[in-house]
Amino acid sequence: MKEIEKYRSGHFEKGFGYKFFVPVLINDEWSWRTTIINKLLEKAAIKLGELNSFAKLVPNIDLFIHLHVTKEAVVSSRIEGTRTNMDEALLPIEEIKPERQDDWLEVKNYIDALNEAIVELKNLPLSSRLLRNTHSTLLQSVRGEHKLPGEFRTSQNWIGGASLADAVFIPPQHQIVNSLMGDLESFLNNDQIEVPALIRIAIAHYQFETIHPFLDGNGRIGRLMITLYLVNEGILEKPLLYLSEYFDNSKELYYDNLTRVRTHNNMLQWITYFLVGVEKTAANAVDTLSKVIQLKNDLEYQINSGFGRRSNSALILLNILFQNPVTTIDNAAKKCSLSYKAANDLVRIMQEKQMVKEMTGQSRNRIFIFKPFLDIFSD
Repeated sequence: MKEIEKYRSGHFEKGFGYKFFVPVLINDEWSWRTTIINKLLEKAAIKLGELNSFAKLVPNIDLFIHLHVTKEAVVSSRIEGTRTNMDEALLPIEEIKPERQDDWLEVKNYIDALNEAIVELKNLPLSSRLLRNTHSTLLQSVRGEHKLPGEFRTSQNWIGGASLADAVFIPPQHQIVNSLMGDLESFLNNDQIEVPALIRIAIAHYQFETIHPFLDGNGRIGRLMITLYLVNEGILEKPLLYLSEYFDNSKELYYDNLTRVRTHNNMLQWITYFLVGVEKTAANAVDTLSKVIQLKNDLEYQINSGFGRRSNSALILLNILFQNPVTTIDNAAKKCSLSYKAANDLVRIMQEKQMVKEMTGQSRNRIFIFKPFLDIFSD
């Protein structure tokens, strides 16, 4: 039994000219005396319940998940220094400036990694194997492609500084990574202990970032793991909650709280910060869904009352844009079973009514984005 208030994070051991940190194992019962945790757990659970209930009321909720995932990919990658914005993330790579294509690919890989992991959860538990598979997709053909994609590290890494000599933090040696990750995996899947899911994933996220099992991509995989766990446990019925924006908006506090667990044994502060983030993020997700539904209703009313004989085609295109908020005239013609001229006229009217915005500035091969929808996710 581990008591959060008496938690001891681990110890340092000597390497060759440096000291590395060895965290204590976490697969155990956890208890606490501080009542604030119970209050925060309750608040977070209520907001998650509201999010799940609201998602059930939304027709075709899967249409809206794509943009949630895209925003998560943009924000989580931004924490690591990638500078792709929402508009760019939705464009084909041919429309991205050469100097920004590496960043674009990293965001695309994050989207692919998350989507593939959600599918894999149907056949695999949330495990080291699944995380390695996800990591392999994350680093495919990008700047970290030579840093053992899909494999735990086989050498020492460090955080901050230019080398081990001036590193801010040195994670455990690679020889014990497998055993530490095995303990973390057991903790996530242990149904013999009574640890609330939100407490469990808060502790697991800290532990993962402390182990730093990969040579690159640990931050992104660790944040992605939160959503995967909540979906896997049925806490989230749909992947609609992502904490990366909360972490990004309080980045210094995020890193400080993780660090203070190691330096001051302050697991209580980390869990408190995490639970506040879940509550706030769930509330924001409900607000976002509410705005999406209002937008859909408003635009459908505009189309039905002002598009005349084009109304049916416009409604078809509108639903397509909610699923993928980028289109071309050719794509609109194909999806709506229209001639090129009819599709061009339809998109022109939608552009005049500020439903879509042209992105390329070209006269041919134009690309249009569903600007009002994107604006909701850019707030």
